[in-house]
Amino acid sequence: MGMWTYEREQWKNGVQTVCGVDEAGAGPLMGPVYAAAVILPRELDIPGLNDSKKLTEKKREALYEVITTQAVSWSVTRVEAWEIDEMDILNARMLAMQRAIDGLSVRPDTAFIDGNRDHGSRYAIQIPHQLIVGGDGKSASIAAASILAKVSRDRYVSRELDAKYPQYQFAKHKGYGTKLHYELLDQYGPCPEHRRSFLKKWEAKRHG
Repeated sequence: MGMWTYEREQWKNGVQTVCGVDEAGAGPLMGPVYAAAVILPRELDIPGLNDSKKLTEKKREALYEVITTQAVSWSVTRVEAWEIDEMDILNARMLAMQRAIDGLSVRPDTAFIDGNRDHGSRYAIQIPHQLIVGGDGKSASIAAASILAKVSRDRYVSRELDAKYPQYQFAKHKGYGTKLHYELLDQYGPCPEHRRSFLKKWEAKRHG
């Protein structure tokens, strides 16, 4: 299957504009969850376009520049750590993805959403859409969105948050629950960027 198969199917059915949507940072213990929505020119050839997780950081950075300069429209948004704690990660992901769609300068007819979920208890994807499991490796539009979301989050975490809270070495682990991250949490306790709802087991062990 080529990376444009899903898009072609939609175009064949008379759909004009398709956007790919994906999020990054659902798993980490800290920081915002990011989402991106991208509308690419039809059949645009972007060499090396793939699921952001399968690419090196250098390759993702290079593709980020290509996508943002060539896309018909693109949008990156985020939902903050305190918002995640207030709702839950599923609702935060849906809210971030819908915000990204709303941020596009061109209104898409339909959206391709990576994964198998399109709603939480409070937030849902509000435009016509198709869920594609593993979509970041199957659809050019979703792959592009996955790269923008991941690069945007990594830049924010490793530049801004790392500089603000150097003791946690965020640039090294990007906020994931690595051995190093937990050791630094044990040493310094959580900061305002930590998702307290993700630290319940750690808190229980700490006060156990």
